[in-house]
Amino acid sequence: MSAPARVESLRDAYGKTLLELGEKDPNLVVLDADLSGSTRTVLFGQKFPERFFNVGVMEPTMMTIAAGLALGGRTVFASTFAVFAAGQAYNAVRQSVCYNHANVKIVATHGGLLVGADGGTHQIVEDIGLMRGLPGMTVVVPADAPTTRSAVEAVAARDGPAYVRLTRENLPVVTDGSFELGKARELRSGSDLTIVAVGALLARGLEVADELARAGISVRVLDLASVKPFDERALIKAARETGALLVLEEHSVLTGVGSLVASTVAENYPVPVRRVGVPDLFGESGDPWLLLDRYGMSKERIRDEAWELLRLRGKVQ
Repeated sequence: MSAPARVESLRDAYGKTLLELGEKDPNLVVLDADLSGSTRTVLFGQKFPERFFNVGVMEPTMMTIAAGLALGGRTVFASTFAVFAAGQAYNAVRQSVCYNHANVKIVATHGGLLVGADGGTHQIVEDIGLMRGLPGMTVVVPADAPTTRSAVEAVAARDGPAYVRLTRENLPVVTDGSFELGKARELRSGSDLTIVAVGALLARGLEVADELARAGISVRVLDLASVKPFDERALIKAARETGALLVLEEHSVLTGVGSLVASTVAENYPVPVRRVGVPDLFGESGDPWLLLDRYGMSKERIRDEAWELLRLRGKVQ
């Protein structure tokens, strides 16, 4: 049996990467909405106070200021909780940031059900859909700290708006940090089934793939951390070569990565697709990891869906 993966904070990885970027680029500025301790932008503020702006609990105003700074020639990072960045400030992001193609990188922490005890008002599960629907917006959902570091560096180097969604909880390290915008990373090769995952559910998908491998089932695992732009070619290739796709995300199944994968496959190479994510419900207060199980994202549910797809393909009885 392999040793358990170590867990690391994606928020800490973000804060430390900001420091490194700030040392290299004197043109980079950071904004926060009175949550810098939680988002870890406080590290940047302590080192570069002249380039750090805490605008208070005014998220739409923060996005408007960020757009103005970016249009004035700055590279801007703006952070707050995902429910405020994508929800409270949506119109400001749309009108001020995206409409102007402003060079603003929104790094939103505390996304999804893993916010836990804060409850349904703070557990936004619609943000990936909201952000990927905005013209010109880059969307990234890292699954661990190493990918977070690489993703933050990648969006900093790319001109234009970006949205990076991070979790409150520490996550297992399951990648080597390799990341490229527009590319899916194949973490396991396989021919019987493909698991496509983002964020916190990638680790569970890998565990299920390993279990199925011990039963003689060959499962490909793709990390679709780059949600927009996304790797259409890798998805179509997986559909052709494995015949079925199982999509895992800590987000609403109505508008998230599952919808993206299903529509891509349906238009290009139709095969069975199953989506594991948050149903058409608000979250509730509770233990973060138990909430994933309660809302249908347990490892057992993932395994059951995988077996059902294998039965549909005639791979098992």
